[in-house]
Amino acid sequence: MRRKLGGMRRESYRMSREEAVALFARAPFVHLASTTPGGEPVLRVVHGVVVGELLAFHAAPAGEKMECLGRSAVVSAEEVVAEIPSYFLDPERACPATTYYRSAQVHGPIEVVDDLPTKAAVMAALMAKYQPEGGHVPITADDPLYRKPLAGLLVAGVHLGAVDGKGKLGQNRKPEELAVVATRLWERGRPADPAAIEALLGANPDVPVPAFLRGPAGERLVCAPSVGDADDAAALLFGAYWLPLVPREDIAAAQRGSPAWVVAKDTSGRLIATARAISDGRQRAWVFDVFVAEPHRGRGLGEALLRLLLGHPALRAVARIALRTRDAERLYERVGFRVDARVPSPNGAWTSTEMSLTRRAPS
Repeated sequence: MRRKLGGMRRESYRMSREEAVALFARAPFVHLASTTPGGEPVLRVVHGVVVGELLAFHAAPAGEKMECLGRSAVVSAEEVVAEIPSYFLDPERACPATTYYRSAQVHGPIEVVDDLPTKAAVMAALMAKYQPEGGHVPITADDPLYRKPLAGLLVAGVHLGAVDGKGKLGQNRKPEELAVVATRLWERGRPADPAAIEALLGANPDVPVPAFLRGPAGERLVCAPSVGDADDAAALLFGAYWLPLVPREDIAAAQRGSPAWVVAKDTSGRLIATARAISDGRQRAWVFDVFVAEPHRGRGLGEALLRLLLGHPALRAVARIALRTRDAERLYERVGFRVDARVPSPNGAWTSTEMSLTRRAPS
């Protein structure tokens, strides 16, 4: 029998085990709840990492947590996806106001990790999570630099056996209501709202695709691509004339690192177009890597994707958006860009056009 998470009343809210473990892995911290032998409750915030089948943390070998070792515990993690105001669905009543969120729990005894290799693996995982840039000697059990500190460190965790997860993302609403919520999130335009829209649509596949995410020939526009989409975008862009000799991994990193990035997918879910921009959010932005796969050109997809990009929360208040193109002036003119200058290449083989879209400066 599966343990019900937090009195879960709707099975539709349940996340898969893999999703729940992934939430633990990316959570900046987790909540640990247990009791002392005397029955006193203990609630602590700890930095947790997933190592194999263990949700692990470290502590000094003294203090209140020591009294909880071997005792039953609950570890939880949560993340807010979006706050949904009542007026998205009702102009008068406060009742529809809610929060979309994900949460996960694991139940089990707090186990002490004694062997040095596992301790080293846990500490290496903690450093990789919280200090990903490195800057230290790698942690191993046989390194004299770490052998003594590891021996004196308390490392413990809860086995990832009884794991459960909940994703409350509007599953109690009708599909047509959620289409309205997605549209209102886009109109509101907070920084996290594009990701909330994609989370909502992903959790509720029966929701009709909102108009702002519909391509001209049935394509699905995506306002918050996934990490995996970056590799597909890089494969699409690799070899483009403005990216000579740029490695795919660098192209993918540029997609992930851009504050505004949108893509389009065909009916099978294959990525067929991409566009991104960098921006300071108010004064200046620059558009890069607008690309539509050859079989899908000439149907208005590039224009639709650009309009989505220009409406992205990271760009919509920017006063001046610029780009450079060698062969797509007409496309950019259709969405409001105008020619600023024509710039010959260093060897004179071709000429690029600098274009910009100027809006009234934000007040």
